Amino acid sequence: MTAVFAVFAMSAFSQIEPAPDRSEGDGPYDKLIIRGVVLIDGTGAPPTGPVDIVVEKNKITRIQQVGYPGLPIQEARRPKADENTKVLDLEGYYLMPGFIDAHAHIGGRGQGTPAEYVYKLWMAHGVTTIRDPSAGNGLDWVLSEKKRSLANEIVAPRLLAYTSFGQGAKEPIVTAEQAKAWVNENKNKGADGIKFFGANPEVMEAAISENKRIGLRSAMHHQQLDVARWNVLNSARAGLTSMEHWYGLPEALFEDRTIQDFRLDYNYQNEQHRFAEAGKLWKQAAAPYSEHWNNVMNELLELDFTLDPTFNIYEANRDLMRARTAEWHDTYTLPSLWRFYSPSRQSHGSYWFDWTTEEELQWKENYRLWMTFINEYKNRGGRVTAGSDSGFIYQLYGFAYIRELELLREAGFHPLEVIRSATMYGAEALGMEESIGTVEVGKLADFVILEENPLQNLKVLYGTGAIRIDENNKPVRVGGVKYTVKDGIVYDAKKLLEDVKKIVDAAKAEENATITQPGLDW
Repeated sequence: MTAVFAVFAMSAFSQIEPAPDRSEGDGPYDKLIIRGVVLIDGTGAPPTGPVDIVVEKNKITRIQQVGYPGLPIQEARRPKADENTKVLDLEGYYLMPGFIDAHAHIGGRGQGTPAEYVYKLWMAHGVTTIRDPSAGNGLDWVLSEKKRSLANEIVAPRLLAYTSFGQGAKEPIVTAEQAKAWVNENKNKGADGIKFFGANPEVMEAAISENKRIGLRSAMHHQQLDVARWNVLNSARAGLTSMEHWYGLPEALFEDRTIQDFRLDYNYQNEQHRFAEAGKLWKQAAAPYSEHWNNVMNELLELDFTLDPTFNIYEANRDLMRARTAEWHDTYTLPSLWRFYSPSRQSHGSYWFDWTTEEELQWKENYRLWMTFINEYKNRGGRVTAGSDSGFIYQLYGFAYIRELELLREAGFHPLEVIRSATMYGAEALGMEESIGTVEVGKLADFVILEENPLQNLKVLYGTGAIRIDENNKPVRVGGVKYTVKDGIVYDAKKLLEDVKKIVDAAKAEENATITQPGLDW
């Protein structure tokens, strides 16, 4: 991370308000039986049901098939309940593992987003575990919230803290020895991993390899300031465990150049330059399925490397109006966050100085090529996860995560492959596959439960639901997550969204603010 970017990042993510003590959620129970659900277990297996699932405190202890679709439940096969058992009769509902957001910032002062607001948006959309890449509110702050979440003292997903490389260092890290010392100190402080942005190759090699040696995991946004001398292949060979977004991957695929074809008046601090030019980058890479393209993919596969594409966070680049006018903004976006999104030369990701049809067309082609690589990587056995990077570029926590699932589907993933990326593969990427990511006996009781079949329409996972026509020819809303279960505690997901609305309504009243489209507030 450059000094300029580090200063910006820390100012944008400084010390938001921690979550209040938990007053919502029922449980955990000595024994909980969820009866009659259709199970999508996260492994890629097709749905099966009706199933009864037994949870004791926070662990799954039994999964029992209890009949056949369209026939009465076979009561003799059901796990027995006594007077101390909590029973949820959810016959016909769909149950999946809790979702894992592999790229989930908790927000910051710049966005004006208290932790309660962010957490409840995630939990209302079934997200029960997140990786915070940058620990932008400070490592101590994130570790405190992590501890409270693990004890279920707050309504929040399980939190993993990945510090920005060099965060908290007393002086710039410019040598391999300094890099190794910082990496070890970072582990001793309790961090779960590191997010890298870039540095000189000697420092990168030392830091990534040392981090791997001591057993921590890592992620990287290969920023353009350093990618010419250190791309994704360099990182993967050194031991990086996942790449974020896609920067550094097209550069590894260059055949007829070594540097991105920057406009000659380019300035990295001008974010319209940065993102408009990025929309041309995949066209400069090797063609899909060419020899070099295949060689890069195969090496990443051999290294068991994880791709976390975060498609949603750049979607405004290919359709700004769609992202800006998403229906949930009016109800669930805080006015402070809306101001942060609006065109600005300072707020990160608010680079709409003069975004044109031509730039959107370039980004649409960028997505086509990018998605081709991601889908083929999955087809060849590679691990692809679901991450949202919410809080920027008109992408709202929770809602943006569901949009990421839709974009994985657009890339070519079968809906079951989408769910696997959101659950099992996310757990594997975080090194938590023994405890979360699939619905199996012995694992933690983290579930997403809803009335509609998400495989038929991922839109039913949005808090605002999906639109249908009823028998009276009137439009109605269906779906939305019904219950989010984390550690055996059952949360009413719609009630969590109501809480978010109250937070937003209070902020609007206090500030006398409304959500107004940029340039129309005259």
